[in-house]
Amino acid sequence: MSTDISASGSDLADMIVYLSRLGQSPGRLGIGAAPAQNLTAAQWTALRYFARANRFSRTPSAFSEFHATTRGTASQTVKSLVTLGLLSRQMHETDGRSTVMEVTEAGHEMLRHDPMAELRNVLEKLAPAVRAAVAQALGQAVADLAQSRNAPVFGSCSECSHCQTDAGTSYCHCTQSLLSLREMDAICVDFQPNRNPA
Repeated sequence: MSTDISASGSDLADMIVYLSRLGQSPGRLGIGAAPAQNLTAAQWTALRYFARANRFSRTPSAFSEFHATTRGTASQTVKSLVTLGLLSRQMHETDGRSTVMEVTEAGHEMLRHDPMAELRNVLEKLAPAVRAAVAQALGQAVADLAQSRNAPVFGSCSECSHCQTDAGTSYCHCTQSLLSLREMDAICVDFQPNRNPA
């Protein structure tokens, strides 16, 4: 196999799209067994999102922005996962008109068969310096494309300019809430890149 890799924007875009599709498919060996193969790529994306999103971002509308799709399409995907018993609807703690999605025990069990696990393992085997370079390049590409399309950039509280950490306590100025240690690594719809990291 040739080691010459084209660095054109077109080729890189094709590689990223193909890698994403390949990583989300169960593969010829049936990774994830029969139950995992019954979920669509959109359903897997939603299930992963709600498992990683913080309490302020586990709404169908936030998922629609993350998935870059219409609210109607996102709502149908969420509804299908509720019907399958993989997600449940809970009342929003501050807004009684909206609901928050929670991953059920069955949903967490399904995630143990996530076909994306193999892609994660492949990327984990890359040298740390290579992973860091890829993360920086993809992060910049995501930020630039999101800005050009006026779309939100999702990220974790630990890298957000809204978050202030002092003496072991983390506070979000956007939601005006204290954050738990677990929430610091969760995905947030209100994320703003920290321009001056410590």
